[in-house]
Amino acid sequence: MARCTAPVQGHRTSSGAASCPACGGRSSYGSYTYNPPARYPTVGVGSYGRASSSGGSSSGGSYGGGGSRRLRGGGVASYTPVEWRTIEPLVRSAEAQARSHPERRDLFLCHAWDDRNGAAKELCDLLTSLGATVWFSENEVGLGKSLLREIDRGLTTSRIGIVLVTPALLQSLAAQGVADKELSALLATDRVIPIAHGTTFDALRDVSPLLAARSGLTTGDNLSMGDVATKVAAAAAAEGDC
Repeated sequence: MARCTAPVQGHRTSSGAASCPACGGRSSYGSYTYNPPARYPTVGVGSYGRASSSGGSSSGGSYGGGGSRRLRGGGVASYTPVEWRTIEPLVRSAEAQARSHPERRDLFLCHAWDDRNGAAKELCDLLTSLGATVWFSENEVGLGKSLLREIDRGLTTSRIGIVLVTPALLQSLAAQGVADKELSALLATDRVIPIAHGTTFDALRDVSPLLAARSGLTTGDNLSMGDVATKVAAAAAAEGDC
């Protein structure tokens, strides 16, 4: 059986079709015309489900499903697609709260007592330097005040809760200390970001499966504490505040 030469020689003219051993005997109405496939630009799907061939913007969606957010103090934080799936719902919640409760702080920092002068203070200082407002027990609970009552107020008046998961916090949760009470209140909301520092989510799963089930961030080879602080501060900064 004769093979059509259209893919190689083309049939864009009547003579080209006539010289083809497979199509030469057909009428002009039934002749086969080969056209090479059109090339279309690669298109990514943004975080809102809209097709977009451009990069990320300060308001969220970007190529490949990632995102970027402006920091209140200037600069931009970028997120991988996996990180953005974690961050985006919190971003939308923070923006909604900023409209209805503009007086609220950006973040409530839940941490182990033993980390108050170490990792927790470092994270708080980094967040503050990036323009975020943070409820941190070391700065908020004065002498003579009820720690639990002040924590309750801090939880109520903060847009997002972050849990600094360290080996000390794992011990505190197992002992059902103050951090355990903070965590119980945070888990009742959809506004919590666990941050694993010096430990893993696998270790957290053995102590708090509910918290470990929440997507979060981990410091380590890929992210420094400063990187994590940048991503969290940008997530909590409502668009109109930037």
